Amino acid sequence: MFHKTEGIVLSCATYNDKFSIVHVYTKEFGNVSYLLPRSKNKRSKLKTSLFFPLSVLDLEVEHLPLRDIQRLKEAERQFPLYELCTNPSKISISFFLSDFLTKVLRESEGNQYLFYYLKQSITILENLSRGLANFHIAFLYRMTGYMGIEPKLDNHNKASFFDLMSGELVESHPFHSHFLDKAQSKYLQRLSRINFRNMHLFKLSRADRNIIIDNMITYYRLHVYDFPILKSLEVLRELF
Repeated sequence: MFHKTEGIVLSCATYNDKFSIVHVYTKEFGNVSYLLPRSKNKRSKLKTSLFFPLSVLDLEVEHLPLRDIQRLKEAERQFPLYELCTNPSKISISFFLSDFLTKVLRESEGNQYLFYYLKQSITILENLSRGLANFHIAFLYRMTGYMGIEPKLDNHNKASFFDLMSGELVESHPFHSHFLDKAQSKYLQRLSRINFRNMHLFKLSRADRNIIIDNMITYYRLHVYDFPILKSLEVLRELF
């Protein structure tokens, strides 16, 4: 049975001489693997060039329960991504985001609120003119809310440490190594206000960003099952 849905391309890899496997986060079905014919026919409704990482597509797909790899019928780009294909800094961010999202979005059920957050983020990144160096920090922090793992910072008057494992502020030193010290925990309360509108106001050095992103990745790794190393992160460390 064929369905119409929206999808965000996460990654695309060669399967064999005739097909590629493309991973798409769809609005209705969540993260889905699709079989993509590697056709050079100009009349094809499934051009490989459409499936660039973070492309937002209108799709007609076959979706059958219990099938690991679904089939695509038609695909059309919703809007072009000029900057994400030509601006070196934005290209690096887009590949990091596609790498990150491929690792964390494994659910086979749709989450429309998360989908629209991702779609909005891609649109903002495409048109962004300031605050680019902090984009990935704002993106990862705000996404915790859509993943159900947003840090709990209500106890900020009494607490001194942020426990990365429990995801909350605590009064005493945790009996494990996964926590933020007093200075970092205090800054986390300020960082919790970061978003795409105000991220340019956060004046951070490269060292600051590396510490923040390391703590964020550790946080995700503690709360997302089997979260691997992100090789694409090293490029951002050099750029920002």
